[in-house]
Amino acid sequence: MKRRDFIKIAGISAALLPVAPSVFGAQSAPAIPQRAHSYRLTYRVDLPEGGKRARLWLPLPDTDDTPHQFSQGSVWSGNADIAKFENIPGTASPMFYAEWRGTGIRHVVVSSVVKTTDRFVDWKNYPGEASAPLPADVKRFLRPTKYIPTDGIVRKTALSIVKDANAKTPLQKAQAVYDWVVDNSYRDPAVLGCGRGDIKSMLESGNLGGKCADLNALFVGLARAAGVPARDHYGIRIDDSASHKSLGQADDITNAQHCRAEFYLAGLGWVPVDPADVRELALEEELPITNPRVVALREKLFGAWEMNWVAFNHARDVVLARDSAIGELSFFMYPEAEVAGRKLDSLDPAAFAYKIVSSELVGTGVKF
Repeated sequence: MKRRDFIKIAGISAALLPVAPSVFGAQSAPAIPQRAHSYRLTYRVDLPEGGKRARLWLPLPDTDDTPHQFSQGSVWSGNADIAKFENIPGTASPMFYAEWRGTGIRHVVVSSVVKTTDRFVDWKNYPGEASAPLPADVKRFLRPTKYIPTDGIVRKTALSIVKDANAKTPLQKAQAVYDWVVDNSYRDPAVLGCGRGDIKSMLESGNLGGKCADLNALFVGLARAAGVPARDHYGIRIDDSASHKSLGQADDITNAQHCRAEFYLAGLGWVPVDPADVRELALEEELPITNPRVVALREKLFGAWEMNWVAFNHARDVVLARDSAIGELSFFMYPEAEVAGRKLDSLDPAAFAYKIVSSELVGTGVKF
């Protein structure tokens, strides 16, 4: 037996219709050429057959549509006894949940279609430091989380950074924090997955090595401690990079999860940054931080994202279900599952077992 659910639209064929510009209002022409693409992101999951009950949670592309990412719907097929699209608890971000009762084959396929456009901040349109009060939904991104505190050593470090840079305005403070993270951190390939984002431990130990969820969390926490709203975005790379081979992945993207960051400026809105990718380029291409390629990327990623990547959510300290063996997650970026009350290892796709595939769409079909 097969069951199907749909969200946002009535089918994948409709999902491929072009988006009218009026959806987002008037947009100024970007200073840098943008590339727009549509992709189908597909999870294929086959959980172990033992045990009387199995549960699965999958993060999905963010449905808070923007000019740089537009979700065009998700569908599922498989043999789950219960399956539904819902929000991550406490957020408006989407996820897929499935449950099997009884032993046997447990199979599900979940596909989402998403359109992306490269994102660049046009600084010419920035009116300068505005004194407008922060919106309520932005103020919450000044608050601490379990692994991103804003007091103690985090605040001490942040204040030292902005003082040394003589940074007075939010933009100057964000730039100072970004530069400090790029200059003082490094990508550690030995870290499992994307890291934990435990910035207090990083600063206390003096070991600022990690991966994207560590280095970009470091930016977020220090920016918040300096009084600048900031947030992580957890997602996945879905295509090759147009300029840097090490910063993209296509087709089989099972291990392509990637975290990014943003900070908020009154009068401009959310500004994209990615200090972790600067450090990844330096490591993967064995380049010093002063190499022109690294310097160019460093300048670009303070205000830009190449959208060969899809955002899922910016949730922290996530509890998917209070009766689950998974417990609290620092963030939700990987598939999560439990079988017979035992948590499966989300960082071991082969044993889990899951595969994630990305296909670029052209017209109403897949690009070959």
